[in-house]
Amino acid sequence: MKIQKVTGDLTLKRSVDNGTEEQRAAVREIIEQVKQEGDAALRELTEKFDGAKLFSLKVTQEEINEAYTEMEEGVIAIIKEAAENISAFHQKQLRETWMYTDESGTMLGQKMTALDSVGVYVPGGTAAYPSSVLMNVMPAKVAGVKRIVMVSPPGADGKLPAGVLVAADIAGVKEIYKVGGAQAIAALAYGTKSVRSVDKITGPGNIYVALAKREVFGDVDIDMIAGPSEIAILADDTAIAEEVAADLLSQAEHDVRASSVLVTTSEKLAEDTALEVEKQLKELPREEIARAAIQNYGAIYLAKDKEEAIDVINQLAPEHLEIITEQALETVASIRHAGAIFIGRYSSEPIGDYFAGPNHVLPTNGTARFSSPLSVDDFMKKSSLIMYSEQAIRENGEKIAAFARLEGLEAHARAVEKRLK
Repeated sequence: MKIQKVTGDLTLKRSVDNGTEEQRAAVREIIEQVKQEGDAALRELTEKFDGAKLFSLKVTQEEINEAYTEMEEGVIAIIKEAAENISAFHQKQLRETWMYTDESGTMLGQKMTALDSVGVYVPGGTAAYPSSVLMNVMPAKVAGVKRIVMVSPPGADGKLPAGVLVAADIAGVKEIYKVGGAQAIAALAYGTKSVRSVDKITGPGNIYVALAKREVFGDVDIDMIAGPSEIAILADDTAIAEEVAADLLSQAEHDVRASSVLVTTSEKLAEDTALEVEKQLKELPREEIARAAIQNYGAIYLAKDKEEAIDVINQLAPEHLEIITEQALETVASIRHAGAIFIGRYSSEPIGDYFAGPNHVLPTNGTARFSSPLSVDDFMKKSSLIMYSEQAIRENGEKIAAFARLEGLEAHARAVEKRLK
Protein backbone atom coordinates (compact mmCIF):
# COMPACT_ATOMS: atom_id res chain seq x y z
CA MET A 1 0.00 0.00 0.00
CA LYS A 2 1.23 3.47 -0.85
CA ILE A 3 1.92 5.83 2.06
CA GLN A 4 1.09 9.48 1.40
CA LYS A 5 0.99 12.60 3.51
CA VAL A 6 -2.25 14.51 3.92
CA THR A 7 -2.37 17.44 1.52
CA GLY A 8 -5.47 19.62 1.37
CA ASP A 9 -8.97 18.25 0.91
CA LEU A 10 -9.25 14.52 0.37
CA THR A 11 -11.88 12.56 -1.46
CA LEU A 12 -11.74 8.81 -1.09
CA LYS A 13 -11.23 7.16 -4.45
CA ARG A 14 -14.43 5.18 -4.67
CA SER A 15 -15.90 2.92 -7.28
CA VAL A 16 -19.35 4.34 -7.97
CA ASP A 17 -21.17 2.21 -10.53
CA ASN A 18 -24.29 3.72 -12.06
CA GLY A 19 -24.37 1.02 -14.73
CA THR A 20 -24.06 1.33 -18.47
CA GLU A 21 -26.91 2.40 -20.72
CA GLU A 22 -27.09 -1.22 -21.91
CA GLN A 23 -27.47 -2.45 -18.32
CA ARG A 24 -30.12 0.16 -17.54
CA ALA A 25 -32.02 -0.76 -20.70
CA ALA A 26 -31.80 -4.47 -19.83
CA VAL A 27 -33.21 -3.81 -16.36
CA ARG A 28 -36.11 -1.79 -17.73
CA GLU A 29 -36.86 -4.59 -20.21
CA ILE A 30 -36.83 -7.21 -17.44
CA ILE A 31 -39.15 -5.13 -15.25
CA GLU A 32 -41.59 -4.69 -18.13
CA GLN A 33 -41.48 -8.40 -18.93
CA VAL A 34 -42.33 -9.29 -15.32
CA LYS A 35 -45.16 -6.75 -15.33
CA GLN A 36 -46.62 -8.30 -18.48
CA GLU A 37 -45.92 -12.02 -17.98
CA GLY A 38 -45.73 -12.44 -14.20
CA ASP A 39 -44.66 -15.89 -12.95
CA ALA A 40 -43.87 -17.11 -16.46
CA ALA A 41 -41.28 -14.34 -16.78
CA LEU A 42 -39.79 -15.20 -13.38
CA ARG A 43 -39.37 -18.85 -14.37
CA GLU A 44 -37.94 -18.00 -17.79
CA LEU A 45 -35.46 -15.44 -16.43
CA THR A 46 -34.40 -17.70 -13.55
CA GLU A 47 -33.57 -20.45 -16.01
CA LYS A 48 -31.76 -17.97 -18.28
CA PHE A 49 -29.63 -16.25 -15.62
CA ASP A 50 -29.32 -18.86 -12.86
CA GLY A 51 -29.57 -22.09 -14.84
CA ALA A 52 -32.39 -23.36 -12.63
CA LYS A 53 -35.61 -24.77 -14.06
CA LEU A 54 -38.27 -24.23 -11.41
CA PHE A 55 -41.73 -25.73 -11.12
CA SER A 56 -42.53 -23.83 -7.94
CA LEU A 57 -41.07 -20.44 -7.04
CA LYS A 58 -41.91 -20.66 -3.34
CA VAL A 59 -39.62 -22.43 -0.89
CA THR A 60 -41.41 -25.30 0.82
CA GLN A 61 -41.26 -26.35 4.46
CA GLU A 62 -39.57 -29.56 3.31
CA GLU A 63 -36.71 -27.51 1.81
CA ILE A 64 -36.31 -25.61 5.07
CA ASN A 65 -36.28 -28.87 7.05
CA GLU A 66 -33.66 -30.26 4.69
CA ALA A 67 -31.53 -27.12 5.19
CA TYR A 68 -31.43 -27.77 8.93
CA THR A 69 -30.07 -31.27 8.35
CA GLU A 70 -27.21 -29.81 6.28
CA MET A 71 -26.11 -27.43 9.05
CA GLU A 72 -24.07 -28.26 12.13
CA GLU A 73 -25.92 -27.76 15.41
CA GLY A 74 -23.19 -25.43 16.64
CA VAL A 75 -23.56 -23.16 13.61
CA ILE A 76 -27.35 -23.08 13.98
CA ALA A 77 -26.87 -22.04 17.61
CA ILE A 78 -24.55 -19.21 16.51
CA ILE A 79 -27.15 -17.92 14.02
CA LYS A 80 -29.81 -18.01 16.75
CA GLU A 81 -27.60 -16.08 19.16
CA ALA A 82 -26.75 -13.51 16.50
CA ALA A 83 -30.47 -13.06 15.76
CA GLU A 84 -31.14 -12.48 19.46
CA ASN A 85 -28.34 -9.89 19.67
CA ILE A 86 -29.62 -8.04 16.59
CA SER A 87 -33.19 -8.10 17.88
CA ALA A 88 -32.15 -6.82 21.32
CA PHE A 89 -30.21 -3.91 19.82
CA HIS A 90 -33.05 -2.88 17.54
CA GLN A 91 -35.58 -3.09 20.37
CA LYS A 92 -33.79 -0.06 21.83
CA GLN A 93 -34.64 1.91 18.67
CA LEU A 94 -38.37 1.31 18.83
CA ARG A 95 -40.37 4.53 19.16
CA GLU A 96 -43.94 4.81 20.37
CA THR A 97 -46.84 7.03 19.41
CA TRP A 98 -46.82 10.23 21.46
CA MET A 99 -49.13 13.19 22.02
CA TYR A 100 -49.53 16.18 24.29
CA THR A 101 -52.24 18.71 25.12
CA ASP A 102 -51.43 22.39 25.56
CA GLU A 103 -53.13 24.99 27.74
CA SER A 104 -55.79 25.76 25.09
CA GLY A 105 -56.89 22.13 24.98
CA THR A 106 -55.29 21.45 21.57
CA MET A 107 -53.86 17.97 21.23
CA LEU A 108 -50.84 17.40 18.96
CA GLY A 109 -48.78 14.27 18.44
CA GLN A 110 -47.24 11.66 16.19
CA LYS A 111 -48.60 8.19 15.43
CA MET A 112 -46.06 5.44 14.68
CA THR A 113 -47.24 2.68 12.33
CA ALA A 114 -45.29 -0.31 11.01
CA LEU A 115 -45.28 -0.87 7.25
CA ASP A 116 -47.73 -3.53 6.08
CA SER A 117 -45.23 -5.45 3.96
CA VAL A 118 -41.51 -5.54 3.18
CA GLY A 119 -39.45 -7.44 0.63
CA VAL A 120 -35.91 -8.50 1.55
CA TYR A 121 -33.40 -9.29 -1.19
CA VAL A 122 -30.60 -11.68 -0.24
CA PRO A 123 -27.69 -12.23 -2.67
CA GLY A 124 -27.30 -15.86 -3.65
CA GLY A 125 -25.79 -18.10 -6.29
CA THR A 126 -22.46 -19.55 -5.18
CA ALA A 127 -22.35 -17.43 -2.00
CA ALA A 128 -24.48 -17.63 1.12
CA TYR A 129 -25.31 -14.58 3.24
CA PRO A 130 -27.25 -15.55 6.37
CA SER A 131 -26.09 -12.28 7.94
CA SER A 132 -27.95 -10.29 5.26
CA VAL A 133 -31.12 -12.17 6.18
CA LEU A 134 -30.83 -11.30 9.87
CA MET A 135 -29.81 -7.67 9.38
CA ASN A 136 -32.75 -6.93 7.07
CA VAL A 137 -35.43 -9.04 8.72
CA MET A 138 -34.87 -8.48 12.46
CA PRO A 139 -35.47 -4.69 12.49
CA ALA A 140 -38.60 -5.21 10.38
CA LYS A 141 -39.83 -7.81 12.89
CA VAL A 142 -39.11 -5.49 15.81
CA ALA A 143 -40.95 -2.67 14.03
CA GLY A 144 -44.02 -4.91 13.73
CA VAL A 145 -44.15 -5.45 9.96
CA LYS A 146 -46.87 -8.05 9.41
CA ARG A 147 -45.66 -9.52 6.11
CA ILE A 148 -41.98 -10.05 5.30
CA VAL A 149 -41.09 -11.62 1.96
CA MET A 150 -37.61 -12.87 1.12
CA VAL A 151 -36.25 -13.41 -2.39
CA SER A 152 -32.90 -14.88 -3.37
CA PRO A 153 -31.48 -16.39 -6.57
CA PRO A 154 -31.23 -20.20 -6.54
CA GLY A 155 -28.27 -22.29 -7.57
CA ALA A 156 -28.41 -24.41 -10.69
CA ASP A 157 -29.94 -27.16 -8.55
CA GLY A 158 -32.95 -24.94 -7.89
CA LYS A 159 -32.16 -24.59 -4.18
CA LEU A 160 -31.18 -21.76 -1.88
CA PRO A 161 -28.13 -22.13 0.40
CA ALA A 162 -28.90 -23.96 3.64
CA GLY A 163 -27.53 -21.12 5.78
CA VAL A 164 -29.85 -18.59 4.14
CA LEU A 165 -32.91 -20.78 4.68
CA VAL A 166 -32.04 -21.55 8.29
CA ALA A 167 -31.42 -17.86 9.04
CA ALA A 168 -34.74 -16.93 7.41
CA ASP A 169 -36.59 -19.55 9.44
CA ILE A 170 -34.94 -18.42 12.69
CA ALA A 171 -35.86 -14.82 11.83
CA GLY A 172 -39.48 -15.85 11.27
CA VAL A 173 -39.82 -15.31 7.52
CA LYS A 174 -42.88 -17.15 6.20
CA GLU A 175 -42.64 -16.30 2.49
CA ILE A 176 -39.44 -17.19 0.64
CA TYR A 177 -39.11 -17.24 -3.16
CA LYS A 178 -36.35 -18.67 -5.32
CA VAL A 179 -35.90 -15.74 -7.65
CA GLY A 180 -33.18 -13.11 -7.89
CA GLY A 181 -31.86 -10.29 -10.02
CA ALA A 182 -33.89 -7.43 -11.46
CA GLN A 183 -36.80 -9.83 -11.98
CA ALA A 184 -37.09 -10.38 -8.22
CA ILE A 185 -37.19 -6.64 -7.58
CA ALA A 186 -39.89 -6.25 -10.24
CA ALA A 187 -41.96 -9.01 -8.66
CA LEU A 188 -41.71 -7.42 -5.23
CA ALA A 189 -42.63 -3.99 -6.60
CA TYR A 190 -45.50 -4.93 -8.93
CA GLY A 191 -46.55 -8.43 -7.91
CA THR A 192 -47.24 -11.64 -9.81
CA LYS A 193 -49.67 -14.49 -9.21
CA SER A 194 -47.20 -16.14 -6.79
CA VAL A 195 -45.46 -13.08 -5.33
CA ARG A 196 -47.72 -10.36 -3.95
CA SER A 197 -46.27 -6.85 -4.09
CA VAL A 198 -44.76 -5.15 -1.02
CA ASP A 199 -44.43 -1.58 0.20
CA LYS A 200 -40.65 -1.45 0.63
CA ILE A 201 -37.62 -3.37 -0.66
CA THR A 202 -34.36 -3.70 1.27
CA GLY A 203 -31.16 -5.68 0.88
CA PRO A 204 -27.98 -5.64 -1.23
CA GLY A 205 -27.39 -7.10 -4.67
CA ASN A 206 -25.38 -6.81 -7.87
CA ILE A 207 -25.54 -3.90 -10.30
CA TYR A 208 -28.75 -5.22 -11.91
CA VAL A 209 -30.46 -5.41 -8.52
CA ALA A 210 -29.26 -1.89 -7.64
CA LEU A 211 -30.49 -0.48 -10.96
CA ALA A 212 -33.83 -2.26 -10.59
CA LYS A 213 -34.31 -0.79 -7.10
CA ARG A 214 -33.63 2.63 -8.55
CA GLU A 215 -36.19 2.04 -11.32
CA VAL A 216 -39.02 0.96 -9.00
CA PHE A 217 -38.38 3.62 -6.34
CA GLY A 218 -41.45 5.79 -6.08
CA ASP A 219 -43.83 2.90 -6.73
CA VAL A 220 -42.33 1.32 -3.62
CA ASP A 221 -39.79 2.55 -1.09
CA ILE A 222 -36.22 1.21 -0.97
CA ASP A 223 -33.53 1.28 1.69
CA MET A 224 -30.57 2.66 -0.29
CA ILE A 225 -28.41 2.10 -3.35
CA ALA A 226 -25.40 0.52 -1.70
CA GLY A 227 -21.94 0.75 -3.20
CA PRO A 228 -18.84 -1.42 -2.61
CA SER A 229 -17.76 -1.91 1.01
CA GLU A 230 -15.43 0.56 2.73
CA ILE A 231 -13.32 0.67 5.86
CA ALA A 232 -11.25 3.50 7.31
CA ILE A 233 -9.03 2.96 10.34
CA LEU A 234 -7.94 5.86 12.55
CA ALA A 235 -4.88 4.68 14.46
CA ASP A 236 -1.87 5.93 16.40
CA ASP A 237 1.31 4.23 17.61
CA THR A 238 -0.66 2.16 20.15
CA ALA A 239 -2.19 0.10 17.32
CA ILE A 240 -0.68 -3.22 16.20
CA ALA A 241 0.19 -3.36 12.51
CA GLU A 242 -0.68 -7.05 12.15
CA GLU A 243 -4.22 -6.40 13.42
CA VAL A 244 -4.70 -3.21 11.40
CA ALA A 245 -3.64 -4.99 8.20
CA ALA A 246 -6.03 -7.85 8.89
CA ASP A 247 -8.91 -5.41 9.34
CA LEU A 248 -8.08 -3.59 6.11
CA LEU A 249 -8.09 -6.89 4.25
CA SER A 250 -11.37 -7.97 5.85
CA GLN A 251 -13.08 -5.43 3.59
CA ALA A 252 -10.77 -5.75 0.60
CA GLU A 253 -11.72 -9.41 0.15
CA HIS A 254 -15.37 -8.42 -0.41
CA ASP A 255 -15.00 -6.95 -3.87
CA VAL A 256 -12.34 -5.72 -6.28
CA ARG A 257 -13.96 -2.29 -5.85
CA ALA A 258 -13.87 -2.27 -2.02
CA SER A 259 -11.96 0.53 -0.31
CA SER A 260 -9.55 0.09 2.63
CA VAL A 261 -7.87 3.16 4.13
CA LEU A 262 -5.59 3.72 7.12
CA VAL A 263 -5.24 7.23 8.56
CA THR A 264 -2.47 7.44 11.16
CA THR A 265 -0.16 9.82 12.94
CA SER A 266 2.50 7.11 13.26
CA GLU A 267 5.02 6.73 10.44
CA LYS A 268 6.18 3.41 11.91
CA LEU A 269 2.63 2.03 11.99
CA ALA A 270 2.14 3.16 8.39
CA GLU A 271 5.27 1.39 7.21
CA ASP A 272 4.67 -1.76 9.25
CA THR A 273 1.04 -1.99 8.11
CA ALA A 274 2.04 -1.69 4.44
CA LEU A 275 4.43 -4.64 4.90
CA GLU A 276 1.84 -6.66 6.83
CA VAL A 277 -0.82 -6.14 4.17
CA GLU A 278 1.50 -7.57 1.52
CA LYS A 279 2.44 -10.49 3.77
CA GLN A 280 -1.16 -11.36 4.66
CA LEU A 281 -2.42 -10.96 1.08
CA LYS A 282 -0.33 -13.95 0.05
CA GLU A 283 -2.13 -16.10 2.63
CA LEU A 284 -5.71 -15.21 1.64
CA PRO A 285 -7.93 -17.60 -0.35
CA ARG A 286 -9.42 -14.50 -2.06
CA GLU A 287 -6.00 -12.94 -2.72
CA GLU A 288 -6.78 -11.88 -6.28
CA ILE A 289 -9.89 -9.93 -5.25
CA ALA A 290 -8.30 -8.37 -2.17
CA ARG A 291 -5.11 -7.41 -4.02
CA ALA A 292 -7.05 -5.63 -6.77
CA ALA A 293 -9.04 -3.70 -4.15
CA ILE A 294 -5.92 -2.70 -2.21
CA GLN A 295 -4.09 -1.61 -5.36
CA ASN A 296 -6.95 0.41 -6.81
CA TYR A 297 -8.83 1.69 -3.76
CA GLY A 298 -6.46 1.25 -0.81
CA ALA A 299 -4.43 4.01 0.83
CA ILE A 300 -2.39 4.90 3.90
CA TYR A 301 -2.56 8.57 4.89
CA LEU A 302 0.07 9.96 7.26
CA ALA A 303 -1.34 12.88 9.25
CA LYS A 304 0.78 15.44 11.13
CA ASP A 305 -1.40 15.23 14.25
CA LYS A 306 -4.62 13.77 15.65
CA GLU A 307 -6.72 16.77 14.60
CA GLU A 308 -5.66 16.44 10.98
CA ALA A 309 -6.30 12.69 11.08
CA ILE A 310 -9.83 13.25 12.40
CA ASP A 311 -10.45 15.87 9.69
CA VAL A 312 -9.46 13.31 7.06
CA ILE A 313 -11.92 10.78 8.49
CA ASN A 314 -14.75 13.31 8.42
CA GLN A 315 -13.93 14.13 4.81
CA LEU A 316 -13.97 10.45 3.87
CA ALA A 317 -17.28 9.74 5.70
CA PRO A 318 -16.57 5.98 5.56
CA GLU A 319 -19.06 3.15 5.80
CA HIS A 320 -17.03 1.48 8.58
CA LEU A 321 -14.66 3.36 10.89
CA GLU A 322 -12.32 1.74 13.40
CA ILE A 323 -10.71 3.92 16.06
CA ILE A 324 -7.59 2.28 17.50
CA THR A 325 -5.96 5.05 19.50
CA GLU A 326 -5.33 6.17 23.04
CA GLN A 327 -8.59 7.49 24.50
CA ALA A 328 -10.51 5.97 21.59
CA LEU A 329 -13.91 6.48 23.21
CA GLU A 330 -13.25 10.19 23.75
CA THR A 331 -12.31 10.52 20.06
CA VAL A 332 -15.84 9.48 19.01
CA ALA A 333 -17.14 12.94 19.95
CA SER A 334 -15.07 14.45 17.12
CA ILE A 335 -16.35 12.04 14.46
CA ARG A 336 -19.19 13.56 12.46
CA HIS A 337 -19.47 11.25 9.47
CA ALA A 338 -19.30 7.44 9.61
CA GLY A 339 -21.83 4.66 9.11
CA ALA A 340 -20.65 2.50 12.02
CA ILE A 341 -17.88 3.29 14.51
CA PHE A 342 -15.82 0.48 16.07
CA ILE A 343 -14.02 1.66 19.20
CA GLY A 344 -10.82 0.15 20.55
CA ARG A 345 -8.51 -2.72 19.71
CA TYR A 346 -11.04 -5.50 20.30
CA SER A 347 -13.81 -4.04 18.12
CA SER A 348 -12.78 -5.49 14.78
CA GLU A 349 -15.23 -4.69 11.97
CA PRO A 350 -16.44 -8.29 11.36
CA ILE A 351 -17.88 -8.27 14.90
CA GLY A 352 -20.43 -5.76 13.60
CA ASP A 353 -20.99 -7.69 10.39
CA TYR A 354 -22.27 -10.77 12.15
CA PHE A 355 -22.84 -10.76 15.85
CA ALA A 356 -22.73 -7.66 18.04
CA GLY A 357 -26.23 -6.41 17.21
CA PRO A 358 -26.05 -3.06 15.34
CA ASN A 359 -27.09 -3.25 11.71
CA HIS A 360 -24.47 -3.89 9.04
CA VAL A 361 -26.53 -2.29 6.26
CA LEU A 362 -24.68 1.03 6.16
CA PRO A 363 -24.33 4.13 3.97
CA THR A 364 -21.49 3.95 1.43
CA ASN A 365 -19.85 6.28 -1.09
CA GLY A 366 -19.66 9.15 1.40
CA THR A 367 -23.40 9.14 2.04
CA ALA A 368 -22.71 8.81 5.77
CA ARG A 369 -22.59 12.61 5.56
CA PHE A 370 -26.38 12.59 5.46
CA SER A 371 -27.73 9.07 5.97
CA SER A 372 -27.80 6.35 8.61
CA PRO A 373 -27.63 2.56 9.08
CA LEU A 374 -30.73 0.49 8.43
CA SER A 375 -32.90 0.67 11.54
CA VAL A 376 -36.37 0.08 12.95
CA ASP A 377 -37.31 3.56 11.70
CA ASP A 378 -36.88 2.33 8.12
CA PHE A 379 -39.77 -0.07 8.65
CA MET A 380 -42.14 2.41 10.24
CA LYS A 381 -43.93 5.52 9.09
CA LYS A 382 -45.15 8.53 11.01
CA SER A 383 -48.52 10.30 10.94
CA SER A 384 -49.01 13.72 12.51
CA LEU A 385 -51.92 14.08 14.95
CA ILE A 386 -53.77 17.40 15.19
CA MET A 387 -56.88 17.98 17.31
CA TYR A 388 -57.37 21.73 17.55
CA SER A 389 -59.52 23.12 20.37
CA GLU A 390 -62.26 25.75 20.05
CA GLN A 391 -60.18 28.13 22.17
CA ALA A 392 -57.15 27.70 19.91
CA ILE A 393 -59.03 28.32 16.66
CA ARG A 394 -60.63 31.46 18.12
CA GLU A 395 -57.21 32.72 19.18
CA ASN A 396 -55.37 31.79 15.97
CA GLY A 397 -58.00 31.48 13.22
CA GLU A 398 -57.53 34.97 11.78
CA LYS A 399 -53.76 34.55 11.79
CA ILE A 400 -54.10 31.28 9.86
CA ALA A 401 -56.51 32.85 7.37
CA ALA A 402 -54.13 35.76 6.85
CA PHE A 403 -51.28 33.34 6.18
CA ALA A 404 -53.42 31.50 3.61
CA ARG A 405 -54.26 34.77 1.81
CA LEU A 406 -50.55 35.64 1.79
CA GLU A 407 -50.15 32.59 -0.46
CA GLY A 408 -53.21 33.47 -2.55
CA LEU A 409 -55.30 30.56 -1.27
CA GLU A 410 -58.69 32.11 -0.47
CA ALA A 411 -60.49 28.78 0.02
CA HIS A 412 -57.97 27.84 2.70
CA ALA A 413 -58.72 31.09 4.54
CA ARG A 414 -62.47 30.67 4.28
CA ALA A 415 -62.30 27.05 5.53
CA VAL A 416 -60.86 28.36 8.78
CA GLU A 417 -63.10 31.42 9.01
CA LYS A 418 -66.23 29.25 8.72
CA ARG A 419 -65.37 27.96 12.19
CA LEU A 420 -65.17 31.47 13.62
CA LYS A 421 -68.77 32.44 12.87
